[in-house]
Amino acid sequence: MTLNAKYAPDNIFAKILRGDIPTVKVYEDDRILSFMDAFPQARGHTLVIPKVAACNLFDIASDDLRNLIDHTRRIATAVRDGLLPDGIRIAQFNGEAAGQTVFHLHFHIIPAFTGNPIQAHGGQMADLGDLRELADKIKAKL
Repeated sequence: MTLNAKYAPDNIFAKILRGDIPTVKVYEDDRILSFMDAFPQARGHTLVIPKVAACNLFDIASDDLRNLIDHTRRIATAVRDGLLPDGIRIAQFNGEAAGQTVFHLHFHIIPAFTGNPIQAHGGQMADLGDLRELADKIKAKL
């Protein structure tokens, strides 16, 4: 998909927003949703998405983007304080050539732990119980 692609309302994140696909939520309000990545690159990998239809960074209104970034920082702080990683990677991709695989704007919050390399995305599905436990630790710091 190119940077000028039209938003597809059947993408997996749109389905999550509609409640068609269950997820382990970390935070939700009227403008954003944050949830645990089901195929995490590291323990505690969390996603933050807007509730507006935007394929990428270039498709979203400035006010919505500022809100999304503010919430990404707030949730990343809770990941830091709840999981105590040695570092945190925050990633956002625009277009297939850049590595974007879900064409709904989103930020990845990926905790980094010394001695545990960050895995390739889309690997093994996480245990649901583990995701709930991690989400609870993050929520406790929000």
